[in-house]
Amino acid sequence: MKKTIADYQLKGKKVIIRVDYNVPMKDGKILDDNRIKESLKTINYAIEKEAKLILLSHLGRIKTQEDLEKNNLKPVAQRLSELIEKKVIFIEETKGPQLENAINNMKNGDIILVQNTRYEDLEGKRESTNDKKLGTYWASLGDIFINDAFATSHRAHASNVGIATNLPSGIGFLVEKEMKILENAINNPKRPLTVILGGSKVSDKIGVIESLVKKADNILIAGAMANTFLSSQGIEVGSSNIDEENINFCTKIINENENKIILPIDAITSTNFQTPTNVKEKFITNINKEDIILDIGNKTIKLFKTFLDESNTIIWNGPVGKYEQEEYSQGTKKLLEILKGKENTIIGGGDTASAAINLGYKDAFTHISTGGGASLVMLEGKKLPAIEIIDEK
Repeated sequence: MKKTIADYQLKGKKVIIRVDYNVPMKDGKILDDNRIKESLKTINYAIEKEAKLILLSHLGRIKTQEDLEKNNLKPVAQRLSELIEKKVIFIEETKGPQLENAINNMKNGDIILVQNTRYEDLEGKRESTNDKKLGTYWASLGDIFINDAFATSHRAHASNVGIATNLPSGIGFLVEKEMKILENAINNPKRPLTVILGGSKVSDKIGVIESLVKKADNILIAGAMANTFLSSQGIEVGSSNIDEENINFCTKIINENENKIILPIDAITSTNFQTPTNVKEKFITNINKEDIILDIGNKTIKLFKTFLDESNTIIWNGPVGKYEQEEYSQGTKKLLEILKGKENTIIGGGDTASAAINLGYKDAFTHISTGGGASLVMLEGKKLPAIEIIDEK
């Protein structure tokens, strides 16, 4: 069992907390502050225990000079300050005298948010490649390291694995909650366990499917990845995207688990991916060459509902249609409505979490994960490197 923030004496200690403030931004404004709010339990605990808090987070990807301003964490510092009703000192640099002096002058309960860790990716990708020198430097700024960024825990970066390699370490309350809920759902579920898998590419979820087919009672396949499964069964899917390289995988997994894997029986189609053109609901067997499948139809929703109604644990990873567009959002909306308030329902982060939150279902489920990629790695039965490095109790 991993140490948590509660296992350390924090008073007067410089505590580096890796948070996940990779929030959606537009023109310098935060569109959704859910990830900031999810960090508050750990931050408030550290403040109460009179620690000196040094927060690290990435935001977006940094490939060009123009990305620096677009992914500046200053608006996040302002929003965090509002939420905790306390000044947050924002340091515009990721290393150097300004940061070091600010840390040296901290009083108990002070909070510093360091500039976007991926600024270090502009030259040499030092953050993303877990540069040893960078991880050692960041570790030198603190006494204790706490990982509370579940969404990046499937990656070995300088700001998580790099720091934890050099300091006493633990996990925060958000990571502790995420791990406990997902591990219980995967390894000790109330049965029947039904998994909804959506999204685009089969290749992204081969490991997940291979792992879950041994544990789940039902796997409902939807989204663009269903096109490949349907095509593997000789069904015409028109001009829809297909993961050609994994047709054989789909054929094999269905043949070996035909009673577990459930595919769509109808779909919402269009003849234009970008603009709703000739939008129709069709049986899967009536798809024409020019059709593009963009959502599941009402008969598939009813079919899926029969399995969901009988399930006692449900895990959903990946939207079932192009939900961002109104014409193709009904499948995702109706499944959210079916699952609303149902016990032991877990939304597996990423686009699925965004859909649930943006469509008004933020508080409707047992758990909405903050990490799509990390959730997938756990569903695949693999370890998270940024959790594995954390000290054991």
